Amino acid sequence: MASYKKVVKQLSPLLRNITHIPVKEVEILLLHILGQNVIWLHINYNKECDDSTFKKLEKLVQKRSQDYPIEYITSRASFYGETFNVAPNVLIPRPQTEILVEKAIETLSKISNPKVVEVGTGSGIISVMLALEVPNISIIAVDINDDALALAKTNAKKFDVEDKITFVKSDIFNSIDVKDYDMCISNPPYIKNNYKLPKNVTHEPSNALFGGEQGDELLKKIIDQTYLNNIRYLYCEMGYDQKEPLGEFLKNYKTKSVEFYKDYEKFDRGFTVEFDYE
Repeated sequence: MASYKKVVKQLSPLLRNITHIPVKEVEILLLHILGQNVIWLHINYNKECDDSTFKKLEKLVQKRSQDYPIEYITSRASFYGETFNVAPNVLIPRPQTEILVEKAIETLSKISNPKVVEVGTGSGIISVMLALEVPNISIIAVDINDDALALAKTNAKKFDVEDKITFVKSDIFNSIDVKDYDMCISNPPYIKNNYKLPKNVTHEPSNALFGGEQGDELLKKIIDQTYLNNIRYLYCEMGYDQKEPLGEFLKNYKTKSVEFYKDYEKFDRGFTVEFDYE
């Protein structure tokens, strides 16, 4: 049987049209099967790969070659320097959401005992990172997806912050009382219903992606309900083409500040609002 190095080289061409790092992804799948880390692979790269491992690896590479997300295959995704559990039927974390978390941490760190509500918690990455980074924080995290809530609870337990987060099945604030909370934070569905998704994204849950005919309908509901509940700050991710319509919509509310920010690729990606209730 061939070495691990030769096996990786043999299978990586299958992923050339799927990813810009085919060799790296085959290595990730191999390590997933073996339950080992990168250091182990570097030490053992020239050792023999047994037939059973090769067949398992070939099967996973074939699955990945159909544009099936590698995060769903390995049940893992990196976010904000940590490794989170992921699962099918729950949105895969994106690096761009780290910007939203950074901005929220900066504001919440200046508030003693902050109370936060997260709308559409998904895998729980935002709430977990806030719980890890902000002292004495209390969070209610909601979602309408039972699978998402179950996964989010698993991630909260993994990072030992389940005492700081209450997970609730709710459509925005319908099943919870968050009046006078300090912040609402959300990475909600914001893609137009008729938008044709890339093939790899079609494997993710549509109710975590599509936000309505215009795409920003749910965002507008979140803005309105946040204001009505007397929540001071609203931090949201949004679509790259929604700055103008959401900027106009926010003019209907009394605000102290409205700021839009860009993602790592310089697309408009989110906004922060401080409402004025005086």
